[in-house]
Amino acid sequence: MSQATATLAAPLAAPDPHSARRHGKGGGSEFAPLLRTIKDQGLLERRPGWYARGIVVNLLGIAAVITGLALIGPSWWALLLAVPLALLSARVAFVGHDAGHSQITDRRGLGRVIQLVHANLLLGMSREWWNDKHNRHHANPNHLDKDPDVAADILVFAAHQTDGRTGLRGWLTRHQAWMFFPLTTLEGIALKVYGVQALFAKDGPYRTRRERLVEGGLLLAHLAGYVTLLLTLLSPLQALAFALIHQMLFGVHLGMAFAPNHKGMEMPDAHPDGDSWGHLRRQVLTSRNIRGGFLTDWFLGGLNYQVEHHLFPSMPRPHLRLAQSAVRAHCAELGIPYTETGFVASYRQALGHLHEVGAPLRAGDGVA
Repeated sequence: MSQATATLAAPLAAPDPHSARRHGKGGGSEFAPLLRTIKDQGLLERRPGWYARGIVVNLLGIAAVITGLALIGPSWWALLLAVPLALLSARVAFVGHDAGHSQITDRRGLGRVIQLVHANLLLGMSREWWNDKHNRHHANPNHLDKDPDVAADILVFAAHQTDGRTGLRGWLTRHQAWMFFPLTTLEGIALKVYGVQALFAKDGPYRTRRERLVEGGLLLAHLAGYVTLLLTLLSPLQALAFALIHQMLFGVHLGMAFAPNHKGMEMPDAHPDGDSWGHLRRQVLTSRNIRGGFLTDWFLGGLNYQVEHHLFPSMPRPHLRLAQSAVRAHCAELGIPYTETGFVASYRQALGHLHEVGAPLRAGDGVA
């Protein structure tokens, strides 16, 4: 697989420097010197005050939307408020993601509560289901056999995954680059459905009955509160339209935040030595950053620093930009490609990869 050029989770364990022994100078760890530099700069220190302000602003914004719905009443104009609510829902998702990575606090109990409130109660998404899936992604990003984010499903990410795909799935694969963003309109709903499925699955990620009951109760509270709120303030038809617009825009927003991060980047299983890559190479070669300023950081929730986030998953979001120069310099010293590209170019590369993967099926139709 060619390298693209330019360049919501249970707390992930801190990267083990010894896991990066291979490919290092003199057999030493490639990651350990960078880890020492980052620690010396204090960039792994938590920023609870920064997060507290962001959480308060998010909650006030949601309260303002609800107040606006109450003041406008059962009017079609109220549907305009679904737009800011979708933006605020994405902010909630980003906080839930960061809490799961212990970026907000190193107190596991407090981090769990923050994530339960943001994921289960405010979004209707199972914390534990997301944690299990996301941890496996971080451990082996872009690995077709180990990363659930690139497992063959509606979309496929490697040519061999297209084998045997016929009917609707075959049509979607042929046109998956064009269908990517339309499909993301379903992402917000899909996150809820997957979480509920995991809740009732015998082999689900829940460790105890109490954990299952707590998560299930919060998911039910979210659904009851969401439906009751909309039906109380809007007519049934308006409530349905509002919910659809809100969830579809929320899904697109999440898709825009996640799509550029790894798609079209190196896939370890495509390399003879991919499974022996240490932590540094495994995370850097499979990740893509997006250039930008404050607005990009805000819109993408810090996930535009995907390289730094994967190297240091517990690093607070406001420190990711500060760590970039050290990471870039360390990669340059070792001759490891550090991929960072512009906002539009990142989607062009990601969608170009999806288009390329679907080529075999289009060739069978005689379509380029």
